[in-house]
Amino acid sequence: MKTKTSALEPHLRSLLRIVAAFTYSLHGWQKFFGVFGGIGGHRLAPTSMLGAAGLIETVGGALLMVGLFTRPVAFLLSGEMAIGYFRTHAPRGFWPLVNGGELAVFYCFLFLWLSAAGPGPWSLDRLFRKKS
Repeated sequence: MKTKTSALEPHLRSLLRIVAAFTYSLHGWQKFFGVFGGIGGHRLAPTSMLGAAGLIETVGGALLMVGLFTRPVAFLLSGEMAIGYFRTHAPRGFWPLVNGGELAVFYCFLFLWLSAAGPGPWSLDRLFRKKS
């Protein structure tokens, strides 16, 4: 049964996508551009694993923020976060709160959900779909 507030879901999904993509992309800016203190105080080489992650986070975050190619980009970013979690955080311990991986787990499953749910109405995907 549809409630009055359930009509807001698509718009709130768009808002969640935009805000999450923005905060996610900040991690990419930190690695790729060296802003916000960088990693170790500087930007990383794009040929390094963390530098490549920064590129993926910067470009993927931007695409997700505007809602362009949302489903495949969200799926790719979900995979990147899963890899990041198991390579970096899981070796430090089982519990995400203890191993510092709670953000990686959160982003992984949020992006996996977005890859299935779609971008919501405030997206370039929807704008371009209406024109074709």
